[in-house]
Amino acid sequence: MGNPLFERKPLKMLLDEVHSENRLRRVLGPWQLTALGVGAIIGAGIFVATGEAAHEKAGPALMISYMVAGLTCVFAALCYAEFASMVPVAGSAYTYAYATMGEMFAWIIGWDLTLEYAVGSATVANGWSSYFQTLLPEGWLPAAFSKAPIVYDKVAQEFVASGSYMNLPAVVIVAIVTLVLVKGIQESATFNGLMVLVKVAAVLFVIGVGAFFFNMDNWDNFAPYGWGGMTIFGHDIIGTSQGGKPVGMLAGAAIIFFAYIGFDSVSTHAEEAKQPHRDVPFGIITSLLVCTVLYIAVVAVLTGMVKYDQIDTGAGVSVAFRSVGLGWAETIIAVAGVAGITSVLLVMMLSAPRVFLAMSRDGMLPQKFFADVHPRFRTPWKSTILVGSVVAVGAGLLPIGALLEMTNIGTLFAFAVVCTAVLIMRKKHPEAERPFRCPWVPLVPVLGILLCLMLMLSLEAANWWRLIAWLAAGLVIYFLYGRHHSVLAKLRGGAR
Repeated sequence: MGNPLFERKPLKMLLDEVHSENRLRRVLGPWQLTALGVGAIIGAGIFVATGEAAHEKAGPALMISYMVAGLTCVFAALCYAEFASMVPVAGSAYTYAYATMGEMFAWIIGWDLTLEYAVGSATVANGWSSYFQTLLPEGWLPAAFSKAPIVYDKVAQEFVASGSYMNLPAVVIVAIVTLVLVKGIQESATFNGLMVLVKVAAVLFVIGVGAFFFNMDNWDNFAPYGWGGMTIFGHDIIGTSQGGKPVGMLAGAAIIFFAYIGFDSVSTHAEEAKQPHRDVPFGIITSLLVCTVLYIAVVAVLTGMVKYDQIDTGAGVSVAFRSVGLGWAETIIAVAGVAGITSVLLVMMLSAPRVFLAMSRDGMLPQKFFADVHPRFRTPWKSTILVGSVVAVGAGLLPIGALLEMTNIGTLFAFAVVCTAVLIMRKKHPEAERPFRCPWVPLVPVLGILLCLMLMLSLEAANWWRLIAWLAAGLVIYFLYGRHHSVLAKLRGGAR
């Protein structure tokens, strides 16, 4: 018998779960899955992070940054699509790792995904609050309820008191989204579809109107920070750093990668797809391609309207339109921001409970709580409420913005694992049915792994230490609980 830490979950056991009684309701079609992907991807990043990254990291070369980040996601998406068509159950990268790398690696990825979705959701809720407050009449919301008590000052790089008690709008929107998610996936998908229509229309408005104010002279210095930005724990490999932070096209790609986070969430809904073998790969790849084209177009327009070093780092798109005499467009952009971030928040909070569901089915977490599917709504309602509560606390009371880049490194780590898992599964189970096959294996998975590692090395060293600390805490929980209660551990015990 091999080491139980690396024991893999049999493919047959995964396929049996597809037909089990305690599964989620299959109601999502290809366009609903695509809308969920677009809903998760396009959010505050396209209106806020784009301006900050162009100003401080890459200049107009941020267009190439989006291409690099998008290409990384395409390679990972093809690998996700193969797995999602093979094993259409909840769990995403966690499930794929369990079938290929073993129990301990699966736990690490599951724990990593909870970081991505929880921290990402809290960060997104903060962004929603900022946009929502710009739509309110001045003085309508008391300052004491406008921010978390402690915030992170990016300039001073320290935590400071804000003078506020809590970020009330962030808490309220998290509570509303949680209730929608408990109600059911069909209602959640319909609500998300409406939000997607609003924000895509606004993005097309930005591109179409902004193109009339494009000035080619603003592209004279296309890559002012260079084409590099790779470091290893603070030591430059490609390019240079400024103030200890990597800058350049690659550094820009690592920062704006947050704008792409979400397409992988489509695979967590494979169990709720009507025709998962066909619809999930379609939803993953289509949503990613649509968003990549929109992102590149927005960056082209923004850096053409305003010189890169004059772009506002807080609200780049809004200020750019104001600078050309279109101040009225700010309201349209703010409404789109609220709609866009609402759908991102919905999909991120929709995904986390489904990872918990998969882990609890395997005994890694208490089944009575995390695997409890509501008899009427067919949703993992208890874990949805738990996730909502944690996100509300993080968004309302904690300086969650300081951990934004930690979401990037955690997601890149998960993508690299999925690419690796495809290589292992092709070796271990070449006979398995694959309705969708990742093309050009092993080239595509290997390139996906290398690009993920490159972008991880383009983030600040502090993110590596935070990731290591988070995973170490997760391993403690695994050895105290998950290792002894997993389904495979009980099967081993029964075989003795």
